[in-house]
Amino acid sequence: MNTKVTLKEKTGYGFGDMASSMFWKIFGMYSLFFYTDVFGITAVAAGTMFLVARVWDSFFDLFVGIVADRTETRWGRYRPYLLWFAVPFSVMGVITFLVPDFGAAGKLVYAYATYSLMMIVYSLVNVPYASLLGVMSSNPLERNILSSYRMSFAFIGSFITFMLFQPLTDAYSDVFGADGDGQVQAVVEQTAEASVSASPIGWTLGIATVGVICTILFFLCFKWTRERVQPLSENEDVSVRRDLSSLFHNAPWWILVGTGLAALLFNAIRDGVAIYYFRDHVQVTGRAPLTGWDMTTVYFLAGQAASLAGVILAPALSSRYGRKRTYMVAMAIAAVLSAVFFFVPNQPGWILLLQILISLCAGYVLPLLWSMFADIVDYQELKTNRHTPGLIFSSSSMSQKLGWALGAALTGWMLFLFGYDPDVARQSTQTVFGERLMISLIPAVCCVAAFFGMMAYPLTEKKVAEMAEELAEKRAKTE
Repeated sequence: MNTKVTLKEKTGYGFGDMASSMFWKIFGMYSLFFYTDVFGITAVAAGTMFLVARVWDSFFDLFVGIVADRTETRWGRYRPYLLWFAVPFSVMGVITFLVPDFGAAGKLVYAYATYSLMMIVYSLVNVPYASLLGVMSSNPLERNILSSYRMSFAFIGSFITFMLFQPLTDAYSDVFGADGDGQVQAVVEQTAEASVSASPIGWTLGIATVGVICTILFFLCFKWTRERVQPLSENEDVSVRRDLSSLFHNAPWWILVGTGLAALLFNAIRDGVAIYYFRDHVQVTGRAPLTGWDMTTVYFLAGQAASLAGVILAPALSSRYGRKRTYMVAMAIAAVLSAVFFFVPNQPGWILLLQILISLCAGYVLPLLWSMFADIVDYQELKTNRHTPGLIFSSSSMSQKLGWALGAALTGWMLFLFGYDPDVARQSTQTVFGERLMISLIPAVCCVAAFFGMMAYPLTEKKVAEMAEELAEKRAKTE
């Protein structure tokens, strides 16, 4: 019997992605700048590290999903991971954003090791968390609402991060920035026009503050959620090879992974280059009174607020027009607006207006993607009589990481190809032109790819409703 999910439980579920998103946005929007201008490695080295670390970790997600599907505790299969890894998640984040006094080779080794370990811990929390959507309710409409709560709180978390992170790093840098030998001060002066301080201690303490908030939110997510949906058959005696074989023969899964990958590339490239774009092209100096926000932070905040509005509107629009159609229209509009972004005047008003409209479209598609992966769980169970939300949602996490990995790597590589030099005060015309392409026309191409991918997706609203009804009948027979 499926018990209705309460408001408290929906809120608790949202807290989980709020915590994940607070760190993920720092990785997506600030980490390349951190590694080039604070940590001290080249853009191409940082981009390659992102790709290597996240690609292999993406496949580690599948391992976590397989293990989570076979975990048995008094708290359920997936919730315990939120309890076990909440503290390591935040501690590893702080270690990742330390700046050791090593040589060039030592720094690169440290970056690879800590960033890779951070992604592993992120998987151990985020994959089981994502899998909760498949076991909190069997009702497709309820799942759509849960997905919207998840994404709403994710954007709230991102918004909080953007409000706090730059002022925090600046404040900590002002208090603790002097290290006695002038090294930190020299770095700060060298990047004085950057959107955030280049003081290493400011970054480390800023991450530590965000980490404490994340840990609390993960604990609340664990405490307030419940697992309800029981599998049609037990999982212990079925081989991993069979589960993987069934997944890899699942055509709708392949289409959804590819479509999600394109959408995430769109976001990753736009977000990753934004700091450079504002510093080198827009060149609006000064910070807002009281808050200390600069133009880049305002840009990020406007985008997160618009994305949150899109997430809130997504359930109503998808209920009326269908998730597939809503997704395609949002991607088509985002593609056009992203292309227009390249040609707008270099004026903050125009840039912020387009950022709001593009982010609104991005907000529509993200909760739809996650709820569609829950449909893949049902589709797989009907085909194989196997309930494997951990495996399937780990594949969604895999596509997310691959998208961000490729996006971050491409951003670093393209900056290198366009001649970016962190040691000069003014970038070349070629570099600035490349940054403009990376925030506009290149993401537009990704939107077009996502549009055509969703066009081929076969699980329509009618098909999903039929699957839910058939599964309900089968579960009733087993009770």
